[in-house]
Amino acid sequence: MKIALAQLNYHIGNFESNTAKIISNIQSAKNKGADLVVFAELAICGYPPRDFLEFEEFISLCESSAQEIATHCLDIACIIGLPIKNDVLQGKDLFNAAYFIEKGKVKAIVKKALLPTYDVFDEYRYFEPATTFNCIEFKGKKIALTICEDLWNINDNPLYVSNPMDELIKEQPDLMINIAASPFSYTHDDERIKVLSDNAKKYHLPVFYVNQVGAQTEIIFDGGSLVFDADGAMKAEMKYFEENLQVFDLTEVERVRNKYPQPERLTDIEQIQDALILGIQDYFKKSGFTKAVLGLSGGIDSAVVCALACRALGAENVMAVLMPSKFSSDHSVQDALDLVNNIGCMHEIIPIKDAAEAFDSMLAPAFKGLPFNLTEENIQARIRGTVVMAMSNKFGYILLNTSNKSECAVGYGTLYGDMCGAIGVIGDVYKTQVFQLAKYINKEMEIIPINTIVKPPSAELRPDQKDSDSLPEYDILDKILFEHIELKQGSAALIAKGFDEALVKRILKMVNVAEFKRYQTPPILRVSPKAFGMGRRMPIVGKYLT
Repeated sequence: MKIALAQLNYHIGNFESNTAKIISNIQSAKNKGADLVVFAELAICGYPPRDFLEFEEFISLCESSAQEIATHCLDIACIIGLPIKNDVLQGKDLFNAAYFIEKGKVKAIVKKALLPTYDVFDEYRYFEPATTFNCIEFKGKKIALTICEDLWNINDNPLYVSNPMDELIKEQPDLMINIAASPFSYTHDDERIKVLSDNAKKYHLPVFYVNQVGAQTEIIFDGGSLVFDADGAMKAEMKYFEENLQVFDLTEVERVRNKYPQPERLTDIEQIQDALILGIQDYFKKSGFTKAVLGLSGGIDSAVVCALACRALGAENVMAVLMPSKFSSDHSVQDALDLVNNIGCMHEIIPIKDAAEAFDSMLAPAFKGLPFNLTEENIQARIRGTVVMAMSNKFGYILLNTSNKSECAVGYGTLYGDMCGAIGVIGDVYKTQVFQLAKYINKEMEIIPINTIVKPPSAELRPDQKDSDSLPEYDILDKILFEHIELKQGSAALIAKGFDEALVKRILKMVNVAEFKRYQTPPILRVSPKAFGMGRRMPIVGKYLT
């Protein structure tokens, strides 16, 4: 049996595009001699469809698309993911399901049993879990078909009380196929490989796993579809961050000595860069936008975002706006201009000195006798936010937010100022990682000026300002933030690990007091195991940790 894995980029709710892409890949798989072509979880509608699932018409369009796809499966079979109705009155109205289609007909339906409801997942909100399990017979083989999470209950701390493969193995299947929508994080590829390898070894069956690729607002899918033999050895790893179709011969997979070509494994920073570029590209393409605007300060955050945006959209489609104030240093302006010259994007220089002085004059009677402080600093940031939003409105550019995760975590940003934007490009990238990204972007030639990388970070909203005036050094801050946010460590655990007690309590208070700001920020491209946004839900007025 020859099995094709179709790793595709879907668009949520775009049934015409998704269906056409699936049909095209059915034909390609057929041309390559495949007997069966496998598509991802909820491929027909895109993942995650969220509350689109509450519209009956949406479910009907999924079914109509599936029936159209079936007419193209005459000389080849396919497995395709979609939501389907639950005909039983009790329970949720839908199942997260897969159709096995052969000879133009739906021959079998498999329903997902383990419904993740953690981090970015919210499947139990919509779907009823499966309670019955049956293998699919095709070309003399029995296929144990599962959907994404159904293979993930295999670690030492099981999240669910049941395991679908424990039931399916009773029918003595010949292979496992798993269709997935497995979101990217820079730690997830190794975890995914281990889980699938452990399944292959536990049940002593080859595993064919297909993931989707592409970004759906903040969630990014990296592809990386996989094949394992029955001993748990990886036989194939498909491309990351690219659409890909590959055909695998089951007989060859079962021979341990044979191995398909595999892409080179990427470092964490390489993965983050590729994910962010894909995230920008898909946000614009799927939203119908073409041009981006951002504020370019001469600092490292905006420089990295500008470089990524130019790679994603083309330099000719990126507008960088330099907005120097009376506190901006000459070298910052020059650093920003050097980047523009290196990268070739559009740019405008719009000084904000006069606007800031107008605000000072307007507010002077109300602020009489009060010293310059954070208020005037925030006014400058909000003027800049107004300028870039004006450019957005006038020319149809979409504003990219340039705040990093460290700043976002501790509230080191101005609402309606530098926190403006349609999409947060590096809001899930710590400051120390931003420096690594900048160096990686420069690996072949200097794109980001060296001075931008080596100079002390500063918002330049008052004379001689540095980030370190308000924040701990980033190498210490980011370690504590990672332990607290990604690893969910409280103050006692952090202090026990050797971090200074006063510093820990100060940082954790800053993080949790800033929650009200994060509720008002744009969606952030998710690249870590725990990003701000839909996957991290904290109360704004909670007392714990403040």
